[in-house]
This record gives sequence, structure tokens and C-alpha cells, in this order.
Amino acid sequence: MSDPEQLESRPADTSADTETIVHVMRHGEVHNPKGILYGRLPGFGLSVAGRSQAAVVARSLADHDVTLVVASPLQRARETAEPIAALHDLSIRTDDNLIEAGNTFEGLRVSVGDGALRKPRHWWKLRDPFTPSWGEPYLQIAHRMLAAVNKARVEAAGHEAVLVSHQLPVWTLRRFLEGKRLWHDPRNRQCSLASLTSLVYRGDTLIDIVYSEPAGGSDPRVTGA
Repeated sequence: MSDPEQLESRPADTSADTETIVHVMRHGEVHNPKGILYGRLPGFGLSVAGRSQAAVVARSLADHDVTLVVASPLQRARETAEPIAALHDLSIRTDDNLIEAGNTFEGLRVSVGDGALRKPRHWWKLRDPFTPSWGEPYLQIAHRMLAAVNKARVEAAGHEAVLVSHQLPVWTLRRFLEGKRLWHDPRNRQCSLASLTSLVYRGDTLIDIVYSEPAGGSDPRVTGA
């Protein structure tokens, strides 16, 4: 895990003993009958199953001291946040730093064996898996996600916050905080639909990362879920 003192500075009004939890949540299943990589495209909301997943997570957090709910501006994230905010009588804020990663394959089918990946004109986009060449740099994703987390941590000091984002940004943030290389095999992400990656802070020091799946697991290899 990276040294938190290198990542953030201590707010003057936060006690070193104050425990704060920032739950970084992936949105629920999306209605996506064409199986495209929808990225930041508008109009992609939760499926019936996705709404059920969001409700399950909300119930799992009902007895938690949640004082702040923030979502990516995309529809599927805001809809996932709604039952959580409602149970705690909170409004939902949006933060652009929680948005899905930019991707040049947006709007295309990219499942292995079909779609855009079979067409030679797209192969150049795959030349660099480390930055990566097909989308927003991993390091940029990590930095903006950490900015969202730090802002929420300060505001919800001594309580709990829920931030609803997307699979790649959540997974990139976790790898960054754990001091791991950011490029990775997307088939091995531990970030199921509606899962929680909970960051536990004592004062401004990150002391634990707890992963949970209140709504059950899902296959990270399924594109466009």
C-alpha cells in the first residue's frame, strides 16, 4: 500500500484518531441489450437486475453512519446511488472525478472474438497496454478518483460516505492505493457489479481497504454489464 502521507495532507480540523470510511461503489447492472462499450455515452440506465442490486446494497448500509452520497454524473451511477441516499434522507451530489474512463472504443462491441477487435483498423489502438493507448491514462484516472475520495473524506470526517463510480476507475484507484502497477488484465478485476471497495481512514491515514459484494459477484470478463 502506498504511503498515504505522500498522497494527501491532513486537514487542520481532522483529529488523528477520527475514523472515516469512504465506500467506493461500482454501479449496478446496466440495460445494454446490444452489448456495446457505452463508456460515457448518455442514456444507459440500470436494468431491472441493476435496480435490485442497488436496493440490496442500500439495505446493507441502512445501519451505517452514512452522511454523504456522491455519484458519477452518468445515469447508471446516479440511479445506483438513489436508494442509498433515500434511506439516509440525503441528496445525491455529482462529481465529475468519478466518471467512467475515456475510451476510444466507446459505442462499439469489443467482446473477445467479435466486434471492433476483429477489425485491423482498430489494432493500432492496442499498441500500448501500459498507458493505455486506447483510452484515458491509468495514472490520470487514479489521481482524479483520489481527489474525489479525499474531498468526501474531509466532508464526512468521523462518519461514512458512499461514492458511486465505475469498474475501471474503482479498480485503478484500489491498485494505486495498494502500490501496485496500474496496467492489468481486466479479466481479473475484483470489482463486481454493485460491489463496495471501502477505504478506512484514521485521521488522514488510510489504514485498511475492505472489499465486499453485498449484491453478489459478477464476471469481470463480461463487457458492457
